[in-house]
Amino acid sequence: MDITITTPALLFPAISVLFLAYSNRFLAIASRIREQHNLFNKTQSPVAKKQIDSLRLRIRFIVAMQVLGVVGIICCTLAMGLIFYGLQYYGNMTFGFSMVFIVLSLLASISELLLSTKALNIELEDMEAHSS
Repeated sequence: MDITITTPALLFPAISVLFLAYSNRFLAIASRIREQHNLFNKTQSPVAKKQIDSLRLRIRFIVAMQVLGVVGIICCTLAMGLIFYGLQYYGNMTFGFSMVFIVLSLLASISELLLSTKALNIELEDMEAHSS
């Protein structure tokens, strides 16, 4: 199957929305880390310690999401260039790689979301323990 130059171009609007979401996640986690830093310095709370480990892992996933997304965009752009220059086979292959990188980026996003949920449950459990 041959794709046209417009096929990879269709991913660009989706990618910009994706990176906006990834950037917002990064900014939110950075803010949360600063809050946890202040809390831990004041209280030495064991709950804050649990959150530190979770936050460190979430940062890794967010970096992976962004790197994989960028590689996907680069491959997508390269695919457009290869198709433009008549190298259809290589363009198709490169476009396939771009889709793989974007899917991996989305899978990393799901993993980070699951970690985020787990971190929220740690906070909720702590609040429940202190309310009884």
